[in-house]
Amino acid sequence: MKIALAGWALVLVAAGCGAPDSGGSGSTDGTPENVPAKPSKPVTLDILDVAGNLQLTQGMIDEFAAVHPDIVSEVTYSKAPAPDLAGKIKAQQQAGRVQIDLVLTGTDGLAAGLSQDLWSSMTEHQSLIGDPDYLEPAAEMQKLAQGKGTAIVYYPSGPLYEYNPDKVTDPPRTPQALLAWAKANPKKFQYADPANSGPGRTFLMGLPYLLGDKDPGDPVNGWDRTWAYLKELDEYIGVYGSGTTETMKNLASGQHDMIMSTTGWYINPRALGTVPKKMKAGHFDGMTWVTDAQYAVVPQGVSADTMSAALQLIKWMLTPEQQAKSYDDGYFYPGPAIKDVPLAMAPRKSRNTIREFGVPEFDQWIDRFPKKPSLPAEQQVKAFDLWNRRIAGG
Repeated sequence: MKIALAGWALVLVAAGCGAPDSGGSGSTDGTPENVPAKPSKPVTLDILDVAGNLQLTQGMIDEFAAVHPDIVSEVTYSKAPAPDLAGKIKAQQQAGRVQIDLVLTGTDGLAAGLSQDLWSSMTEHQSLIGDPDYLEPAAEMQKLAQGKGTAIVYYPSGPLYEYNPDKVTDPPRTPQALLAWAKANPKKFQYADPANSGPGRTFLMGLPYLLGDKDPGDPVNGWDRTWAYLKELDEYIGVYGSGTTETMKNLASGQHDMIMSTTGWYINPRALGTVPKKMKAGHFDGMTWVTDAQYAVVPQGVSADTMSAALQLIKWMLTPEQQAKSYDDGYFYPGPAIKDVPLAMAPRKSRNTIREFGVPEFDQWIDRFPKKPSLPAEQQVKAFDLWNRRIAGG
């Protein structure tokens, strides 16, 4: 899932820094006047997923390619961990051989690319995408892209926790109760590296609201209580997960009895059988949802024709009919980023899965508690660095 950050820049790579292996054609000049409404000939789109996003969107992409063979001749897919994204893209750009045409990423990869100015401007081509009718929280998440990406799916992520009810008979309702439980049950609670985990990320960014820190938007100067809390919690954690999937497997195997989770990470692994259906989800009293989104970004250096095809694909993915597919098997529950896409529009399989493995209370919690967007790219990078140095490396 996804659920994994840096800042965006505006400068596009000049002609001559083309992508000979990208499948695009035409000039590499991606300025607005040079990106055509339609490619001069069908292009191959090489898509890299670093967020588990294809689980939600591959059906949209495959259908676009089938319906529009005049725009896309072929789509190839690859996957990589989010922490590897920036280095991979930057190396291709420095070599003048951008081979990745479109990246599907969470806020982690988005931020990492923003901080190194890897992504093409989307605002310069907004007329080709249109004006998505975003849900209000999704519109706030879109601002994090700084004009260098497009939010394509959204959910109020967490922080939630997931637990084995056979082992945790009195689930914690506050961070202090979680700390007390972890102290009484050392090495039985786990969360994953926030830089590579949606549940880990929302736990990190949700704590300042729960603990009453002076500035939840400033991890450097405003999170004194959060850093002190995580440092104390660290004493009772054996190993941090490298990613969310690892924590889910550890919960399923009994190595851990409680982990951090999100709406989607609770529903989807249980639907897939990775985690036993009996596992339960809980929330902290008075929580603030840390919202999450996944984005489509285009590396600087792709051809004008490739940029045109990518923009047409993004526009297609933001139509209500395609957005309804993002309910999927609950992976990013709910999923749609735009308004007026109820579950009734979703494919039957999605409706059946969410009916069986979903939690009716999730919708109540989503309505009840306030929502705040993830930290902006620069602050996320700082938060991850501080977590690595003060907590994981301490």
